[in-house]
Amino acid sequence: ITFIDTPGHQAFSAMRSRGANVADIVVLVVAADDGVMPQTIESVEHVRMAGVPFLVAINKVDLPQADVERVKLQLSDNGVLVEGYGGKIVALPISAKTGEGVDQLLEMILLTTDMEDLKADPEGNFEAFVIESKADKLCGSVVNLVIKNGSLKKGDEIQAEGVLAKVKMLRDEWGEPKELAL
Repeated sequence: ITFIDTPGHQAFSAMRSRGANVADIVVLVVAADDGVMPQTIESVEHVRMAGVPFLVAINKVDLPQADVERVKLQLSDNGVLVEGYGGKIVALPISAKTGEGVDQLLEMILLTTDMEDLKADPEGNFEAFVIESKADKLCGSVVNLVIKNGSLKKGDEIQAEGVLAKVKMLRDEWGEPKELAL
């Protein structure tokens, strides 16, 4: 599972849109104390336009002012019909601080993956999304990718935004060298 955390602040609309288009599943995080905000509704629209399945994590349930039912009602009022409010979208109370509900959230992510039959073909045509790129003094151009289909190995040529480049080195998410990325 690769998580891409997009900021909730209003100024990051383009980043949230890109995140929805890259994701196989979206976890929409709504604070149990703040409730549904304009950027929450905007994020839902990005997810719907991308056609991506999603579930809701209602975070900060450890706070005294947390109100999970209010958040579910606000979601319902804005067209996000969660279980128990006329819909099938899973909404789970969690606390990122205490870990409450996180195991159930991970289980639901895996269940959604199975139900949606999300699989890539390592032998298929290579398709990936650039998450970020930078120039490194020692390595040259460095690109962080999320591979959606196919595989990548040293020596392959890739193209992004009209720029053609040869893959000189592969590293996994921990910085360990790899011969093949799937």
